[in-house]
Amino acid sequence: MKVLQNQFTAYVFDNQSELTPEEQELLQTAATFTKNAYAPYSQFMVGAALRLDNGQIIGGANQENASFPLCICAEQAALSHFGSNYPDQKITQIAITATSKKSALDHPVSPCGSCRQVLCEYESRQNQAIEIILQGNGGPIFKINSAHDLLPLSFDGSIL
Repeated sequence: MKVLQNQFTAYVFDNQSELTPEEQELLQTAATFTKNAYAPYSQFMVGAALRLDNGQIIGGANQENASFPLCICAEQAALSHFGSNYPDQKITQIAITATSKKSALDHPVSPCGSCRQVLCEYESRQNQAIEIILQGNGGPIFKINSAHDLLPLSFDGSIL
């Protein structure tokens, strides 16, 4: 028997002032997108902002549906917009944040498993890591080097 261990590094910041101006801008844009969320059922509004390699920022917000499996996560809304409109660009960073009318989010909000898989696909597609910045409605901020750090042993097209 062998043991396979996986580790990743998350950089933890106490507040946005410890981030670069570009990272602050990206997080603030993600927070702005939470206002575009359609979340009448969960009251959990998520915003995502992508920075492209040309410096442009695009974003998305979660869109709920009474039939929950049909909901669209903020990350996937932003990534779909990117994939459809910027096929020649690369994503360098994504910031994800959320607010909730039901509870205080004083810790980073992490992508769901489905969004982690989609982010890994984009990393593979562009052959470049996507730095991930996570924050709740306040509290610490996590910065992670790659989506693959969040989803070790991810499924990919190499086995198809």
